[in-house]
Amino acid sequence: MTGKPVISGTRITVELILEKLAAGETPQQILEAHPRLTDEGIKAALAFAAQALRYDVVYPTIEKAS
Repeated sequence: MTGKPVISGTRITVELILEKLAAGETPQQILEAHPRLTDEGIKAALAFAAQALRYDVVYPTIEKAS
């Protein structure tokens, strides 16, 4: 977890929440699996991810020659 953003008052990383949502878990399932997490914590993780993507970060792609 070193250096990874976590939800305040927990050791739950933003990354973990995003991975669980991407895998199809519902917020309710995540909350049941992590009792210290709140609905506001899940919303904060999503807001953090959105803000991180708002910055001008360029992710290089490999283009195949035609």
